Amino acid sequence: MSRRKRSSTVLEKAERRIAGMQSVADDIDFGSGLTLATYEARIQAAREKLQAYNRILSMVDGAYNDLIAAEKELMDFSERMLSGFGVRYGKDSSEYEMAGGQRKSEYRKRTHRSTDDANVA
Repeated sequence: MSRRKRSSTVLEKAERRIAGMQSVADDIDFGSGLTLATYEARIQAAREKLQAYNRILSMVDGAYNDLIAAEKELMDFSERMLSGFGVRYGKDSSEYEMAGGQRKSEYRKRTHRSTDDANVA
């Protein structure tokens, strides 16, 4: 499942506002850096950061999918390696146990509880 990409209501609101302001006048300057050009530059900077953020999320999704695929491949390979130990040394050998397998002689036998035991509890 991919990560949800982000949108920005603040950015959308600023884009609507600047469009309205530009329809009034193109050269608004209130002093102290409060100009339409500065406003537009800040909107563009925020837009670029949002796009970069969403690109990074996509890259993280790709890396995550690659990791999941590598884990599945490794799990399959580990299983095959353990099976190889079982074939070569036997599933009841100490070598098989050292490789991570459970000795056949140590399998726990299933015991079924009788209905009388279940009613007591």
